[in-house]
Order: sequence, then C-alpha cells, then structure tokens
Amino acid sequence: MTSASSPYLAGRLLVAMPGIGDPRFERAVILLCEHDQAHAMGLAVNRPVEGLTIADLLGRLDVQVGPEAPDDLVLMGGPVEPERGFVLHTRDSGVGHNAGVAIAGDLMLTASREILDALAASDRRPRRVAMAVGYAGWSAGQLEREIRDSVWLTCDADEGLVFDDDHEHKWSRALAKIGVSAENLSAHAGRA
Repeated sequence: MTSASSPYLAGRLLVAMPGIGDPRFERAVILLCEHDQAHAMGLAVNRPVEGLTIADLLGRLDVQVGPEAPDDLVLMGGPVEPERGFVLHTRDSGVGHNAGVAIAGDLMLTASREILDALAASDRRPRRVAMAVGYAGWSAGQLEREIRDSVWLTCDADEGLVFDDDHEHKWSRALAKIGVSAENLSAHAGRA
C-alpha cells in the first residue's frame, strides 16, 4: 500500500494527457499495480477487447465455466506481453491472499490458475473483478520523467473507475476527479 509520503504511485490511476503521441495510450486510464525505484507496471482499465468476455477467455483456458461466469469484456491491459493475463479483484475472493499482489486498499492483482477457477465458481468469485491481457511497463525513472513532462496526470483509484463497464467515459471521469475538464486540456505542454 502506498503511503501519503511515498514517492511511489502504486494503487493510483494514471490519466493520459491529450496528444500523448502514442495511440496505444490515447485517453488511457491505467491502474498502477506496482511502482518502485526499479520499475512501474500497470493495467489499462478502459480498453475493452471487443467480443472477448471473461467467460469466453476462461473457456479458452480450459477452466470449467458455468452459466454464472462473468460476461464482462476482457481489457487490453497494455502493449507488453499481450499473451499474458492478469486479474484485478477485490480481496474478498476464495483465493489465498499470498497468491496475488496487494495493490492498495481492497485491490489485488493475481495471475494464478487459482483465481481463474475462483472466477468460474460463484461461491469463490471476488465481489468486483476485471481481467486484462498485456500490461503497461516502465523502466527505472521512466514514469517519473513522463509525469514531469506532463504525459500523465494522476488521481486516486476507486472501484467505479477500476471495475465498471462504462469504458468510454472513464477518462473524462478520472479527469473530473482531479477537477480537470477534458475540454480545457491542450495537447501541447508549456512552461511558465
């Protein structure tokens, strides 16, 4: 969990500024799952993979899926290792907490077979869940430079922004959390 005095941002959201210059991150909202002096890793929470649901992906992974399996769309977490899957979830799953990484508050990140089985079983499924393929990653100091260069804004994460299916409006909602209107943003950074 990130403390108020920590320079690291795990558990917070990155909100892409207009004109980011990389279409893979245009209007992206990324939950930072890990951040320390060596690296940062996060998952985009507003990039659904059209036509691919959690239930579909579980079936492809040979997980026994019942009719109550989640039908939420799988997210494209980022461009790095798009064949790798991750599950963001609340701590209330039937999965041992040592199977995942605590992000902040009630949020966990798990990439084990155990969490996949829990998603398919209604009695062990976490209260809130999102599945993503791929991730966004930064090397030592890279994310800090991008924030200084006004590539990203940051805001507190909340369950609605992380887990709800209103993907189209998450970017503007994240900006609104920090008092910024999307209409007032410029694609060009400046210095005073």
